[in-house]
Amino acid sequence: MSSILLKSAKILDTESSYHLQTKDLLVEDGVITKIEDTIESADKIINRENLHVSNGFFDSSVSFGEPGFEERETLANGVTTARRSGFTGFLLNPNLDPITDTNSAVKFLQQQIDTQLIDIKPLGALTKSFDGKNLAELYDMQMAGAVGFYDFKNPIADANLFKIALQYVKSFDGLIFSYPQDRSIAGKAQVNEDEFNTYIGLKGMPNLAEELQIARDLYILEYTGGKLHIPNVSTKASVHLIKKAKAKGLKVTCSVALPHLFFSSEKLESFDSKYKILPPLRTKEDTKALKKAVKDGVISMVTCDHEPMDEEHKELEFENASYGSIGLESAFSVMNTLFGVEMASDLLSKPKTNFGLQTSKIEVNQRADLSLFDPNSEYTFQKQHIFSKSKNSMFLGESLKGNVIGSIYNDTIYEN
Repeated sequence: MSSILLKSAKILDTESSYHLQTKDLLVEDGVITKIEDTIESADKIINRENLHVSNGFFDSSVSFGEPGFEERETLANGVTTARRSGFTGFLLNPNLDPITDTNSAVKFLQQQIDTQLIDIKPLGALTKSFDGKNLAELYDMQMAGAVGFYDFKNPIADANLFKIALQYVKSFDGLIFSYPQDRSIAGKAQVNEDEFNTYIGLKGMPNLAEELQIARDLYILEYTGGKLHIPNVSTKASVHLIKKAKAKGLKVTCSVALPHLFFSSEKLESFDSKYKILPPLRTKEDTKALKKAVKDGVISMVTCDHEPMDEEHKELEFENASYGSIGLESAFSVMNTLFGVEMASDLLSKPKTNFGLQTSKIEVNQRADLSLFDPNSEYTFQKQHIFSKSKNSMFLGESLKGNVIGSIYNDTIYEN
């Protein structure tokens, strides 16, 4: 029997009878067996100043590189990065080579992952090879373990295809992800359309490109029924559209990426390609509205939108650089800086419920699925804090609050 003891840990779990209490926790063979004022011994003892513990962090949008783009990230190092960043699970995007668009591709990914180490749930592609024309093997992929269907950051241009997809997946309670961008409006622009970006000479993408797609998708959802998730919402008007849809009773969820809560388009004055992401950074007014929507519960999930990109494709002139930023390592610190520890830990640990996945509580006889952190430490995020193979983080050089100590999942522990 292996045992792990957390000494004087403040528990953050609104579903637990120990919420906000400081206790010793004993984990034996992957199960919480004791929560008491004092526990004396264990095989492994973690006794850190200001130790806090919550349910394991879970993210709704993580990209790796394996198979196909191992120079960006491997599964093995990606799992280590996630665990050291406090994450015990996440949804894995299908933007791989080959694209995850078949039953066998989903099964292959699951065979590469040690389920004792982490809870990775694959997303399947909505259309074959992201072609936007032919539906992929949706039912077969869900039977193999896919949680939803998403042509990663490729909008569904064909309205009829989107309608058919929503109608089809209703028969097996499937979930469609729809990236909110109308490419006919967005064109080849790479940044937000606003006065600041016009001033510095960058071609702008109007908010309308996002909002028009969301309005279309919600109108079709109202017609078909079914379940829809809108990832990477980034504008004030988008929030308003989704709020109205929820008030109508539509089954729609959405997420916002951490960069859109922390930065505005004025960061682009430096022309630094690390700030090149999709959707682009928006205005301060949008950022303010997104934060309010998170606090009000209109936006139900915040994602780090972890997207590794190798130096060859990222460290170029702004217009030639690839989109994307890593975010696992900085996620807790950024969330804690923005919202404080209670809300941060809640937002990071609750996304599973939006996808109908199994959850656990910090109670005796519950499976160990825990994130460990100190919310009070302050530091400047630097490359030494990055575990990912790629180093393309937007948060390099930012002053942040709170650091992750590690994570416990089943009977495995990763400690920084």
